[in-house]
Amino acid sequence: MATQIPAARASRIGSAIAAGLGQMRAFFARGTRRRRQEDILLDLLRQLTLMTEEIHRANLIQQYRITVDQMDRTIDDPSLADASSTLTGLSEVKRRQLLFANREYGALLLAHRVGGLDWDELLGHLRILCRNAIFAEYWDRTADHRRSIPKTSVEARVGAAVDVMMEELVDDPDEWWIVGPSTAD
Repeated sequence: MATQIPAARASRIGSAIAAGLGQMRAFFARGTRRRRQEDILLDLLRQLTLMTEEIHRANLIQQYRITVDQMDRTIDDPSLADASSTLTGLSEVKRRQLLFANREYGALLLAHRVGGLDWDELLGHLRILCRNAIFAEYWDRTADHRRSIPKTSVEARVGAAVDVMMEELVDDPDEWWIVGPSTAD
């Protein structure tokens, strides 16, 4: 004889099963929903990181614009040169040339910092710049200025690379471009 479940009790079991299935669906739906929320949150964090980096690059560019504007004024008006330059004993023409050399170096450094030049491209441009006598004089006269730059900064690493290039250029001007630092920042 088969065991029979009364109808009332069967209805309660059916309701319990239905409720259990509903909870299981809700549990898995919450897991799926939670994973989707986490994916959205991770995507938002990636976008925020990219935006922060872009704002940083924009700030670097703006700071450079301000610096270049001041240099342009100094180059155009020699009476301002004494206020912006710590180099002494220079003729007006020489001071203007060294300020412009600084501007050229700064432009290359900025291009690297904002991603316009990778490390190897930066080194290539700097190698060419190092062959310029005015830049070489600027580099020599500003050696003390670079000592205050934190050793771990991009500018310090670039400066160290230029120092090596200048030494190589003095040691062997015909083959100085073959060897050199290849350490990326």
